[in-house]
Amino acid sequence: MDFPEVIYYTDELNDEFSTAQITPRKIDASYKYRGKGFSWTLAHIFWYRIVAIPIAYFFMKIKFHHKIVNKRVLSNMHHEPFFIYGNHTNAGADALIPTFVVSPKSAYVIVHANNVSMPVLGPINPFLGAIPLPDDMAATRNFLEVIKLHMQKKHCIMIYPEAHIWPYCTWIRNFSDTSFRYPVQYKTPVFCFTNTYQKRRFSKKPRMVTYVDGPFFADPSLSQKEQRGYLRNCVYNAMVERSKNSNCEIVRYIKKDSDNK
Repeated sequence: MDFPEVIYYTDELNDEFSTAQITPRKIDASYKYRGKGFSWTLAHIFWYRIVAIPIAYFFMKIKFHHKIVNKRVLSNMHHEPFFIYGNHTNAGADALIPTFVVSPKSAYVIVHANNVSMPVLGPINPFLGAIPLPDDMAATRNFLEVIKLHMQKKHCIMIYPEAHIWPYCTWIRNFSDTSFRYPVQYKTPVFCFTNTYQKRRFSKKPRMVTYVDGPFFADPSLSQKEQRGYLRNCVYNAMVERSKNSNCEIVRYIKKDSDNK
């Protein structure tokens, strides 16, 4: 199989291969996670529904010929809160795909501080659903409050458990069960989606096909720690199975050893 690039990695949990050069702002107690009142809601509707969705739709169709498979599993979730997890393989597309997967609901995405620190887009991204991870205890309290608020409002929260972007990676990296504390705490269903890269008949550029799976539910007879692990394994196993649908390789990731330093 032809492939244009090889990337060597050492730690699949912590290595980052995004090329973006952004100095993240500190997310402390002064950061406003979500405004209150009609003005914030109006700004969200304008940036999310009127501006972002049409642009995102044409970008995904033109660049990736994007397709979503099995979205019907979310058909009963229009008025229920839930968490959804996905693999992290494309800086541009990963910011957009949750919007179309969970539509007509809005997707609120837990992100790195980089996403609210960019010039121009940084101040807009919170209106598009970005929830940056906190940097101190005061901010953590505010972060947890906004998670609670979204659950009360029966929203969807999106999490990339791999945490770091590995462009065009076609396999699922190991990830911890830490982020699964939220669906355990709020007793919500869990879903996942897996982005795959597939050959196109008349182009060397791959098509991105996204597969949706779930719902998965924690077993209340288990301890909270065991519930987190159970949900993590359900999501990981579903994503691994779906990742087998990738049939082209843009980037090959090889673990470093003594022979390929």
